[in-house]
Amino acid sequence: MQTTLPLRPVAEDVYVAPQLDAAAMAELARLGIRSVINNRPDFEHGPDQPSSASVEAAAQAAGLQYRFLPVNGGYQSPEEIAAFGRLLSELPRPLVAFCRSGARSTRLFLAAQAG
Repeated sequence: MQTTLPLRPVAEDVYVAPQLDAAAMAELARLGIRSVINNRPDFEHGPDQPSSASVEAAAQAAGLQYRFLPVNGGYQSPEEIAAFGRLLSELPRPLVAFCRSGARSTRLFLAAQAG
């Protein structure tokens, strides 16, 4: 997969990334990505962060499934992990989950896989 986007595979058809913006959604669709999960709460670190609504609109315009599952960077609850696991099982793949750095989405993925 050739791209300038900072995608990191965590499974054959699951990728994580740091903050993605609305412009990245068309590139994800071009790459064959089918779904996006946003794990970053809106305006977590100020007004310069793209809002979930703006990213969602761009994702839908690009033909992507989009889900907003905001979770705290320092702690992911069992309920949030279970919700992430449900999204992994429901959404078409390949998919990308993103947060500020990609670490939170990676932790959610690993915890959901562990059951």
